[in-house]
Amino acid sequence: MELGIVGLGRMGQIVAERVLDDGHDVVAYDVDADAIDSVAEAGARPAETLDELAEKLGEHKRIWLMVPAGDPVDMALDDLSEYLDDEDIVIDGGNSYFEDSVRRAESTDAAYLDCGTSGGPAGAELGFSLMVGGPEWAYDECTPVFDAVATGPDGHDRMGPSGSGHYVKMVHNGVEYALMQAYGEGFELLHNGRYDLDLEAVSRTWNNGAVIRSWLLELCEEAFREEGNDLGTVADHIAGGSTGTWTVQESLEQEVPLPLIYQSLAERFASRATGDGEGRLSRRLANRLRYGFGRHDIERL
Repeated sequence: MELGIVGLGRMGQIVAERVLDDGHDVVAYDVDADAIDSVAEAGARPAETLDELAEKLGEHKRIWLMVPAGDPVDMALDDLSEYLDDEDIVIDGGNSYFEDSVRRAESTDAAYLDCGTSGGPAGAELGFSLMVGGPEWAYDECTPVFDAVATGPDGHDRMGPSGSGHYVKMVHNGVEYALMQAYGEGFELLHNGRYDLDLEAVSRTWNNGAVIRSWLLELCEEAFREEGNDLGTVADHIAGGSTGTWTVQESLEQEVPLPLIYQSLAERFASRATGDGEGRLSRRLANRLRYGFGRHDIERL
């Protein structure tokens, strides 16, 4: 299968490499020439402009956008619009707001697939979890590349109509916030409690058979091993929050109470209001976990 990829940042480059490794053809474009050169060395055909990318693709174009959510997605669609018709497919693999995805699906001539992507750069070797919304025929057509980018056939599915993929990913991120908060609070109590505990040892023990074992808990173990029992210079400052905010806003519209997710989002905002000092270990652990799964910058003291 031939796939055009627009956006070769950390995630886009992983998508390109996994698709190439699975034997598919890739035409790649990014505003950064070095990023294009990097995937070209891996076997992709480079394109210096979006026009060139569209011209190099076959009659029926399959294009994966891996650009930041918001205006960059609309700009890419505008630039590609003259080359797209109803037999083409565009996949938006970024963290777009689901209502924006619905709007784009309605206004784009091509079939539009909103693809929530979980796993982050740290999960590249195993593959991602892909939550896809949009026309069923387009999803079926792109199954070979979804198989390549995901952990395999079980790592992706069509969630429903347009918007549903990014909707599911939005709620996924809200759950992620709450899980990080729960682990952080537990380890904060252990750290400040009755015993002098080795939190790396606690994490490792829990990761081997305990009910609460998970990849996030493995990243907690990594954090204590690499930063120390008190997390060293990791600051009480948690960045991010857009998808969690969208989740809470949707809960208010649907009148579904989400107290844990709301509180975890509030903790993020509070961490920024209180400065970057030593602060709470729960927030500092969340800061470090964001690096663990997403390679986000770690705020330091």
